[in-house]
Amino acid sequence: MTTRQHFASDNYAGTCPEALHWFLEANASGHEPAYGDDRWTQKSSDMLRQLFEIDCDVYYVFNGTAANSLALASICQSYQSVICSSIAHIENDECGAPGFFSNGAKLLVAESQSPSAQLGKLSPEALHHVATKRTDLHYTKPRAVSITQATELGTVYSVDEVSALSEVAKRYGLKMHMDGARFANAVAYLGCSAADITWKAGVDVLCFGGTKNGLPVGEAVVFFDRELSKDFAWRAKQAGQLASKMRHISAPWVGMLENDTWLRNARHANAMAQRLYQGLLKIPSVNVMHPPQANGVFANLPAPAIQALHAKGWKFYEFIAGGGCRFMCAWDTTEASVDAFLADITRTLAT
Repeated sequence: MTTRQHFASDNYAGTCPEALHWFLEANASGHEPAYGDDRWTQKSSDMLRQLFEIDCDVYYVFNGTAANSLALASICQSYQSVICSSIAHIENDECGAPGFFSNGAKLLVAESQSPSAQLGKLSPEALHHVATKRTDLHYTKPRAVSITQATELGTVYSVDEVSALSEVAKRYGLKMHMDGARFANAVAYLGCSAADITWKAGVDVLCFGGTKNGLPVGEAVVFFDRELSKDFAWRAKQAGQLASKMRHISAPWVGMLENDTWLRNARHANAMAQRLYQGLLKIPSVNVMHPPQANGVFANLPAPAIQALHAKGWKFYEFIAGGGCRFMCAWDTTEASVDAFLADITRTLAT
């Protein structure tokens, strides 16, 4: 029995075969040391070091909110702050977790009217403005910059854009954090190496998302600046993010990293987004907000059409795109699903 695929979130998709294979291999491997001392955690961590071409520190946590919040808490003291975009996930969708886990570090939103800001990106000019706005003792002290790759609007920072932000950040002694919930989709779009868009461009810590790209659960927190990770293991334990059977989180990463499954999955999701985008361009009543670069398409549809599509059983979000609709494609999205969705949109707008 087949069920309809939806476009609300790439979290809707299940586990990809390669990840599931290694999950089952780890499960069948008998008794293994707990809390990350198993061979699977060591193997996948070494594979990440090979991918990033550097001896980085790697930790696994259950989800993206924990990854971002604990990573930022490792950078910031309670009296410090994190500069981010106005649509950043840490600002809008993590229920205050970054401040909670850092015992009060504040998020400073960088507002900008630049073209890049309209596409969800933090600009060097906006970063400079916030970083230098106040330096007195009564104001929180900026300590970190957080960018999302790919952004919440499905756009991608180029290597040069990350490097430009990093240059400003370093000028003011700020650490660079990258929320990489869809990092794989960004790398697939850019065609660069994982190293080029992270530590070589000035990123200090990456939260590498796996759940949206085919894993059952689990994100990797990758510290390129190893000094920042000094107490991360204790933070993860205190936050309830240290898995006792860590191998069930880390082993699927072996399947994702082996033979570049992570990149192949991302390329497919991106391709399905392009297929959806091209189809939407042919429907007169649909206004696509901007060309997709990763695996999300953002468009404005008439309100009655949105209601009708929901009534037909299609699931997608409206609130994320600032009034528009967000359509996400996943590693398993099929051409048939995209075409069926497009056909229903066309029929709905024709009535």
